[in-house]
Amino acid sequence: MQSARYLAVKLLGRTEEEGSYSNLLLDQALAASQLSPPDKKLCAQLYYGVIERRLTLLHILRGYSKKPPEKLDTAVRNILLLGLYQLKYCEKIPDRAAVNESVALTKQFRKASASGFVNAVLRSFLRDGKEIRLTGTQQERMEVQYSVPAALCQKILTERGTEFAEAFLADALQTPPTTIRLNPLRGTAEALEQEGFSPVSLERLPHAYTISAADVRKSEAFQKGMFHVQDLSSQLCCAILDPQPEETVLDMCAAPGGKSFTIAERMENRGTVLSFDLHEHRVRLIMDGAQRLGLTCITAKTGDAAVFDPELPQADRILCDVPCSGFGVIRRKPEIRYKPLTEFAELPELQYRILENAARYLKKGGILVYSTCTILRAENEDVVQQFLDAHDDFELVPLTEFGFAEGQAVFSVLYDNCDGFFAARLRRKEDAHAET
Repeated sequence: MQSARYLAVKLLGRTEEEGSYSNLLLDQALAASQLSPPDKKLCAQLYYGVIERRLTLLHILRGYSKKPPEKLDTAVRNILLLGLYQLKYCEKIPDRAAVNESVALTKQFRKASASGFVNAVLRSFLRDGKEIRLTGTQQERMEVQYSVPAALCQKILTERGTEFAEAFLADALQTPPTTIRLNPLRGTAEALEQEGFSPVSLERLPHAYTISAADVRKSEAFQKGMFHVQDLSSQLCCAILDPQPEETVLDMCAAPGGKSFTIAERMENRGTVLSFDLHEHRVRLIMDGAQRLGLTCITAKTGDAAVFDPELPQADRILCDVPCSGFGVIRRKPEIRYKPLTEFAELPELQYRILENAARYLKKGGILVYSTCTILRAENEDVVQQFLDAHDDFELVPLTEFGFAEGQAVFSVLYDNCDGFFAARLRRKEDAHAET
């Protein structure tokens, strides 16, 4: 029978080979396993932990292996990383168990010839007091300390400064909070509190609540449509948009629907919310969620946000939450941190096309919010500036009620412990000329 550690090592190998999303691989593997609930929890902890701390663990391993980690057998390397992770970061796991179980794994993976090597590396790390030696430039030290590639560390340092970079990267190694938004059409704060949910102390988001339950979707309150799960950053985007009852609002890249739901709730389910996604199965997710929440003002359709649709109505407000690199949410998707920056070089062009197309639907005097879940300037301020340079009929609207004098801002853990994201609030001037 597979153990939690065996499955974790197996999944680490598959993650390297397939490049799949860690959460999808883990969910499928745990569902098919015979592990007990505690062992499933241990497997998830170890699997995610090694992914999050991979660069740190590889740095440690280099100090005790004559052969570069990249040259080691995949299974042996991942057994070592798992063992080092337990020794360094799992206080509840005895050191002896971490070493002995790692040695046993070499035999289970038919790598018994490496058992002595694995034992020697882990015991040497123990003898040295589990110390991590930091050397090199600031970004090289940060790479080891936060397990984020030096190139990304340098990018964040250059664009956002040391205080932001240190706080953001340190937080990326912490367990992110889980938040929900109360649906005032179906539930009350008192009813949620009776189920153990705690209000977030944030005046700007009076219906935001933190939760600690493992799977809130199984709760009776969820089934009754009293809330939906939504990160604070997404809720803030909707607050910045500030939709009003009886308005027409477009959500250009809406799936899986959380922002559309919040928009409709803020509109008291009065008006029109048109939500779009490229894929039919994701459109169904939006409609299923709207039905559960009792939000009848939402209509979800397939649509390409970068292509103009002359049949769409002019909108009072538009949310343009575009596809992005996702570097703002690495605390939720740890493998994103390892993707090369070059992989996202073409994104700003797509983001600009979506923004420019979305603007064509906006009424004079209307509000458009451009947002991403990344912190990189090329996908954020640069796209907005390119748009403003080409469209003098648009202007930024200061985010003063959110503590920012300008009309665009990067939010992060420094702002109410939310994920990293960017938002710009644009208005089409009342005296705007005809469609450009």
